[in-house]
Amino acid sequence: MSIFRRGSFSGGIHPAESKGWTAKKPVQKLPVPPQVVIPIQQHIGAPAKPIVEKGATVRVGDLICEAGGFVSVPAHASISGTVSAIEERPHPSGLPVLSVVIDSDGADTWCSDLRFKDDYLSMDRSNMLKCVQAAGIVGMGGAAFPTHVKLSPPGDKPVDTIILNGAECEPYLTADHRLMVERPREIVLGLQIIAKILHAKYAAIGIENNKPDAVETLRKTISELGLPYKVIALRVKYPQGAEKQLINAMTGREVPSGGLPMDVGCVVQNVGTAVAVYEAIAYDRPLVERIVTVTGNGVKEPKNVLARIGSPYAYILEQCGGLTDDVGKIVMGGPMMGLAQSSLDIPVIKGTSGLLVLRKKESSRQEECVCISCGNCVTACPMKLIPKMVVALVKNGRLAGAEAYHMMDCIECGSCSFVCPAHINLLHYIRYGKSEVLRQRKKAG
Repeated sequence: MSIFRRGSFSGGIHPAESKGWTAKKPVQKLPVPPQVVIPIQQHIGAPAKPIVEKGATVRVGDLICEAGGFVSVPAHASISGTVSAIEERPHPSGLPVLSVVIDSDGADTWCSDLRFKDDYLSMDRSNMLKCVQAAGIVGMGGAAFPTHVKLSPPGDKPVDTIILNGAECEPYLTADHRLMVERPREIVLGLQIIAKILHAKYAAIGIENNKPDAVETLRKTISELGLPYKVIALRVKYPQGAEKQLINAMTGREVPSGGLPMDVGCVVQNVGTAVAVYEAIAYDRPLVERIVTVTGNGVKEPKNVLARIGSPYAYILEQCGGLTDDVGKIVMGGPMMGLAQSSLDIPVIKGTSGLLVLRKKESSRQEECVCISCGNCVTACPMKLIPKMVVALVKNGRLAGAEAYHMMDCIECGSCSFVCPAHINLLHYIRYGKSEVLRQRKKAG
């Protein structure tokens, strides 16, 4: 029996996929960078706490920052060498963040031999969760929520369904696609571990049907391993990879307003997270590298690369042939949900799925006009909100009214801004409104 279906969700849009740059390019492992910058804040929750000092010698995988609480994860050295500084450095968020700077010794020496454990599946749930946290694993799809927390639902919210997210609906990005094609076994074995931790009855991998090679490869791998999991090929629509929309499309369940997937018995994890979980449990390997799609008209050689955490953008882009002469914007992530970056000194972090380099003519924004009440944003919104009304309230400082229109349920997918004929950056105003609400809540205690 299967609860899964090939459905869809309300709203959504169809932006140009723009994945042809890198979809067929195998992942290239980059040389060890001469220096890495590892921020203490790479995840949602409490920042990690440095436990090394300037001048310390470290090996790959050595613990350099301990978790700052339960909703937090540690950080590890991604290269071997010497800690040259512990200071504030540029961060993808736009704000400087305390970071551990390591200069490479060129040896790439690991802290252990990472031997495979034949009996890894015999480990009990509690120890598996400790191992996942110790490895510093967070959601690899971009949200960067600590994985051990997501795999620890309260007792009154039993989870019967685990979904691996291989949709990768964001334009330009192909990191997950290449991972599914090149490392299907580790993905499926990671899913097996996650299903054991959650005692899940049902498990499936959701992939948009524009990746038929990934669908076929994973189905074949599941069959060879004799596991009862499904691969669901989903209709292409953005934002298919948002977890609430993926749950709805694959199961028909609808996460309530203000709720979480566990409220409907589901947990969603990215395919990259599944690989990291497998490596942590089977090899005691911490998260020190990730696949990054480097793409766009502004980079000379678009690639999918396996990069060490903390590698500066300048180093990554140099390994991809460098930039063209007319670069207008560099985005961490994709064009819909990504963040524009201010410096090439910013490092790759655990949630860096891509670097999109746009030329000047591509990155210029048309002048905002007056809303014509066309309703396009309402039709496109996958959360069934009324973005134009929320934005009007935010602009007039009526945050309570914006909250009443469910502003906090916005998943920040950018569909509303994409379809607006008046070129209003609706997402910008909503993000601002949400941040102001959170600031006021924190101030009120």
